[in-house]
Amino acid sequence: MYSKAKLHFKKTDKRLYRASLRFDIPDIKHSEDLFRDIVWTIIGQQLSGKAADTIFARFNKLLTDKLTTRAMGTIVKTMVPIAPDRILKLSDAEMRSVGLSGARARAIRNFSEHVMRGDLKLEDLKNLDEASVVAELTRVKGIGPWTAEMILMFSLGRTDVFSAGDLGLMKGLRELYSLRSLPDAKKVEKLSKAWSPYRTYAARVLWRVADAKKATSGRKRPSK
Repeated sequence: MYSKAKLHFKKTDKRLYRASLRFDIPDIKHSEDLFRDIVWTIIGQQLSGKAADTIFARFNKLLTDKLTTRAMGTIVKTMVPIAPDRILKLSDAEMRSVGLSGARARAIRNFSEHVMRGDLKLEDLKNLDEASVVAELTRVKGIGPWTAEMILMFSLGRTDVFSAGDLGLMKGLRELYSLRSLPDAKKVEKLSKAWSPYRTYAARVLWRVADAKKATSGRKRPSK
């Protein structure tokens, strides 16, 4: 699929096409654990991927520790999937102890409650169009359009999604087009139309462009 996306970029945007040749972007796939992905994405709101991974690992460990049992005098820890019923057994203080902000803890709790009550059926999301997925997810307090768009792009296998308000994508566009300042969401949306129906792949290229620029800017100059 990425090869088809690159051919499309070659016809519609030469700069994006040249950038796409620099990076190996994996094909977009469906998630095997959508609940887990949404929890990770809530944790990752306005955080770097590394910071989100760290907090998520602590959160996962917290759930595991809560299920520690004793068998034959030996402490046994069982790694378990993240699930709404287990999350709802945690106190707010326990959730904040792993680095979650109060807002993120409440969002994860709200999300878990929606799933437990059956108000939000995750399996149904796979059969909805993009706008309907966003509408369903944003009914949960604490989940906004950005979170829903990330789920579409990384967990539901949608190839034509673009998050116009994402700061990383704005930085990638600034670098790609040599802009003096970050483009606003309206300009980002206008530029992205040319990349349809492969805007998700375009986004992944732009994130890599932004990351490459950051890595280059962070290098120390060699001493003379």
